[in-house]
Amino acid sequence: MTAPIRDNLHTLGAYLQGEKEANGGGRLAEVLSAIALASKAIAHKVRRARIGDDVIGEVGNTNVQGEQQQKLDVVANDLLMYTLSRCPAVAVCASEEEEDVVVVRPRSAGGEYCVLFDPLDGSSNIDVAAGVGTIFSVLRNEEDDEHTGRAALQPGSAQVAAGYVLYGSSVLLVLTLGHGVDMFVLDPDVGEFLLVSSGLSMPSEKKIRSLNGAYRKDFPEGYRAWLDYTESNGYASRYIGSMVADVHRTLLKGGVFVYPPTAGAPRGKLRLMYEANPMGLLAEQAGGAADTGAGRVLDVVPRELHQRVPVVLGSEGEVARVLAHL
Repeated sequence: MTAPIRDNLHTLGAYLQGEKEANGGGRLAEVLSAIALASKAIAHKVRRARIGDDVIGEVGNTNVQGEQQQKLDVVANDLLMYTLSRCPAVAVCASEEEEDVVVVRPRSAGGEYCVLFDPLDGSSNIDVAAGVGTIFSVLRNEEDDEHTGRAALQPGSAQVAAGYVLYGSSVLLVLTLGHGVDMFVLDPDVGEFLLVSSGLSMPSEKKIRSLNGAYRKDFPEGYRAWLDYTESNGYASRYIGSMVADVHRTLLKGGVFVYPPTAGAPRGKLRLMYEANPMGLLAEQAGGAADTGAGRVLDVVPRELHQRVPVVLGSEGEVARVLAHL
């Protein structure tokens, strides 16, 4: 379902330069290059987690989400904040690990973009060597200098770029600039991300479900009815517990990733700005769909920075089948 790149492999830098020239300039390439630089450093930390760097385990603090921070959460957050704050095109940074937005520079000083990110999704799986990743979303800053921080609160439909870096058996960067989805792999020999697949496309239907069925009794009735349907119709079940890893598999293989509301989290658990929006844009750009169960993810107007939503994401036909049961 992808178009493999066989000849003239080129780097992320060359790719971004081509995009810049095709779109008459612009500084988005600078922002994405800063994210890529931080991700290389994070990948190095992840790979050395049990060798030389003391990055395994909890810090002993909880983040703004009320979750125990892992040491690598803090390291990854610091690396992204460092590289992005030194990128002249960045106005605002917002992280799952930070209570509020960090205003770097206003528009009058060159701050054209706002970057939101989950620095290390699935970090609690580090100690069992499961796939983890960085998720990011890029928005334009069109606020006046006095209200720069408000640039972070835009619906997902306003994203100019989104993607994730998966730190697994290889380090993958999956990226959309709003016209398709492309995949890069970090070549450890040269230290560069190389374009390996262009125009990723999900099959419209695939009998694969990805969710934590252990919470089934806490799901609303419609989700339980859909689960009954899948069990009667030969669906395979695949679930890792790291959104980046689960969505990456869904993006490549098809199926549906579902994170329903529960009795304990009636508004959902995944973060709209750091997880649902960027993954929703990727899904749509790959021919799939992303919904909250009450409407398109990218149409949700955010009320707050750390807002949570339910998520139904994946092959268009499979998403529709879930929604039909709700």
